[in-house]
Amino acid sequence: MGSKLLGQASHLEGVSDTEIVLGTSAAFRGPSRGLGIELYRGSMAYFSHINEQGGLFGRNIVLKLYDDGYQPDPAVTNTTRLMVEDDVFALFGYVGTPTVTRVLPLLKKFQDRKFMLMFPFTGAQPQREFPYGDFAFNLRASYRQETEGLVDNFVGIGRDRIGVFYQADAYGRSGWEGVRNALAKYNLNIVGEATYRRGTKFTSNLRDQVEILKASQPKAIVCIGAYAACAAFLRDAIDRELQVPIANVSFVGSENLLKLIDDSQENSGDYTKFLVNSQVVPSYTDDTLPGVVEYDSFMEQYAPEVPVEFDDEQYATFDRSFVSLEGFLNAKLMTEILRRVGPSPTRADLESAVFSINEFDLGIGESVSFSANRRQGLDRVYYTVVQDGVFVPLRDWKGSFT
Repeated sequence: MGSKLLGQASHLEGVSDTEIVLGTSAAFRGPSRGLGIELYRGSMAYFSHINEQGGLFGRNIVLKLYDDGYQPDPAVTNTTRLMVEDDVFALFGYVGTPTVTRVLPLLKKFQDRKFMLMFPFTGAQPQREFPYGDFAFNLRASYRQETEGLVDNFVGIGRDRIGVFYQADAYGRSGWEGVRNALAKYNLNIVGEATYRRGTKFTSNLRDQVEILKASQPKAIVCIGAYAACAAFLRDAIDRELQVPIANVSFVGSENLLKLIDDSQENSGDYTKFLVNSQVVPSYTDDTLPGVVEYDSFMEQYAPEVPVEFDDEQYATFDRSFVSLEGFLNAKLMTEILRRVGPSPTRADLESAVFSINEFDLGIGESVSFSANRRQGLDRVYYTVVQDGVFVPLRDWKGSFT
C-alpha cells in the first residue's frame, strides 16, 4: 500500500498515515445503553494508552461509532454505512445477538472486501457456526458454555427443576436452547418458561411472567435477557415470594442490573440474596491477575467518558465493571492482532494475523489461541453473587443455595 494512497483525505480500507479506523454499531442510547457505553469505555482505556504511546506504526486506533439502540434495523443501516461509506478496517465492539445476527449476512454479502466482525459482545451461536462463522472472531465464551455451567451447578446441588425467563428474540432463544440442551444430559426438561419483549424497561410490570414460572414450581431460574428487564423480573419475583436462585448470563450487565435494584429499594439485599450471575471475564477486583491490575490502572488514568455524541441522556458510568473489563480485553487483543498485521495493513491480512495468536497471555490466567478450526479465544466461565453490594466470586454453590 503506497504512501500516496495512505495520504489521501479519505481512508483506504480504514487506514491513513495517522489512523486505523474500526467501526462500531452498538447501544449507546435507550434502556440497554449501559452495555454499549461500558464496553466502549473499557476498549478506549486500552486504545487511549496505545495512542498516547504513539499508536501502532504511527497510527492512532480510532473507533467510528453509531448508535443502534440494541435494535436490528438500525444495526443493519449502520453497518452498511460503516462498510460502504466509511470503509472501516474492521467491525469491532458490537453488542447483542439480535443486532449481530442481522449484520452477519452483510458480511457474507461483502465477503470480497474481507470485512471481519471482531469480538462482539454476544455468546450466541450464529457467528460461531456455518454459514457465518468465517466472518467473525469471538473472544468470550458462548452462551452454551454459560448456560451449561449454570445447569450443571444447579443440578449438582439438587436444584434440578429449572425454569427459563428470556427475551423473545434470537438472543433469548439462543440461551433457552443452551439450557434445554444442558438439561437433556440429565434427561431433564425445562419446567416452565416466560418471555418478555426486547426494550422492556425496569419500570415495567413483569408479575405475569413471575406467576407463570411460579406455577411450574421451579427450584432455580435462568434468565436470558438485558439488565432492565432482568432487574424488573428479579424485583417482582422476590416481591411475589418466588424465592429460588435466579441466574443471569454475562450479557445482562451485572453492575447496571445491581444499580437498578439498589436504587429501587433501601434494602436491596432482599432482592440480591438469591441472585447468581455467570461471567466470561474474571472479577475486576482480582488484583492477583496482572491483566486486571492493568485494566484498573488504565481505567483510572484515562477515565473514558460517554462518547460526546451520545451524552444526551442521564447515565452514570461505573469506575469498574465486568462489561468494561471485557471491552478492555477485546481492545488489548485487537491491538496485538493489528500489530501482527504490520505497518501496511490490509483487511486481507487480518485473518492470518488472528490465526497467528497462539497461547497469547492477556494476563487473566487463561491464554488465547486461534486457528482455522478455532475462532473463539476463551472458554472459561465464572460465577458471581452479591456481597455487601458488590458482585464477588461464588465459591460454594451448596452453601449458598441449599
